[in-house]
Amino acid sequence: MSRYTKNDIFRMVEEEDVEFIRLQFTDIFGVLKNIAITSSQLERALNNQCMFDGSAVEGFVRIEESDMYLYPDYDTFEIFPWRPQQGKVARLICDVYTVDGKPFQGDPRNVLKRAIQEAADMGYVFDVGPECEFFLFHTDDNGLPTTLTHEKGGYFDLGPIDLGENVRRDMILTLEDMGFEIEASHHEVAPAQHEIDFRYDEALITADNIMTFKLTVKTIAKRHGLYATFMPKPKYGINGSGMHVNMSLATLDGRNIFTDENDERGLSEDAYHFIAGLMAHAKGMTAITNPLVNSYKRLVPGHEAPVYIAWSSVNRSPLIRIPAGRGETTRVELRSPDPAANPYLVLAACLAAGLDGIKRKLTVPDSVDRNIFEMTQEERDKAGIEKLPENLYEAIQCMQEDKVICDVLGEHIVSKYVEAKLKEWNDYRTRVSQWELDEYLYKF
Repeated sequence: MSRYTKNDIFRMVEEEDVEFIRLQFTDIFGVLKNIAITSSQLERALNNQCMFDGSAVEGFVRIEESDMYLYPDYDTFEIFPWRPQQGKVARLICDVYTVDGKPFQGDPRNVLKRAIQEAADMGYVFDVGPECEFFLFHTDDNGLPTTLTHEKGGYFDLGPIDLGENVRRDMILTLEDMGFEIEASHHEVAPAQHEIDFRYDEALITADNIMTFKLTVKTIAKRHGLYATFMPKPKYGINGSGMHVNMSLATLDGRNIFTDENDERGLSEDAYHFIAGLMAHAKGMTAITNPLVNSYKRLVPGHEAPVYIAWSSVNRSPLIRIPAGRGETTRVELRSPDPAANPYLVLAACLAAGLDGIKRKLTVPDSVDRNIFEMTQEERDKAGIEKLPENLYEAIQCMQEDKVICDVLGEHIVSKYVEAKLKEWNDYRTRVSQWELDEYLYKF
């Protein structure tokens, strides 16, 4: 059931003195975009009459087919609490449509909605809770980001060691003003690294919330003279940032189908099939869950990020972990995604992979209940433990070979995404780095 009607939006804009409304959408690479309108243009926007040039957005369309329309989702109306209290600024998250009134196949939000509908047709609701990590760094004299920090804090440290405590507090209060239910926050393992966790919800709401969360975190950090980055691995030698994804399926009346009190681990057959589906498509999803050249500098042994395709209910080293909660809180945690990923595509890929496991009744391999990083290669081979792709190029190849992942993304996004990511890879591999100059220039 919808939260707001069109009349509700008009009333709130008038009562709250909203002067500007941002019509937001997300490109295929997870970058938030917007068109700002004044309140005088609100009726036109709510009637789906706001047009934009899709050819100007990377990964959308060619210049000869550029006209696209924004269809606001009324339930996403939100007033930004950090903007002026007179002439306030609000936002509406939009779906992208073509001129003939059809959902645009290159709109990531549309991709997730299609995947959610497939789950609904099977009688399921997909619930998701993310764990978003980020770094807070100083800016230079021009306000540009650096990787500098005075902080030496570590896991769960508090002030005065945790110098970001007050910034995090302001972020949380702002998020709560915007309707978020914040469950926990803390300093992460690396200096200047932080995590704020918000409440589990249905997949589309969660994906929208992740985009709003990232915008809010960056905005409040800037007000404190800092820069918040969701880059997976901004510094060598320390932990990178992840975005673990906790998932469960429920029946349409709200019953968690992953739980079974008669099973020794408390998991249902469907839960095991879902895990098997995630494992079967783990390599094919990696280009989506870990979308940057930089992502693969996090996915290396030694800094807690998962590398090996395995699962466990008692061990944090595999790709998939089953957290301790059981009953209605039973969930599956995928630990590879990073916060640079497009949340709409990540959740769509996870759902498609899990549903494929259920539909084909895939058998999950034995759990690995010891530290995989301490196992020998011979022991890993004997257990049939494979690795995630080691770089973006390998991940793109795996994605192209995975029909389930390509089908859920759609031909438009697959072709545009592969084209852009191969260019990114080639730019990276042909670039001469400072490390190469330091290592080789004086020797040869």
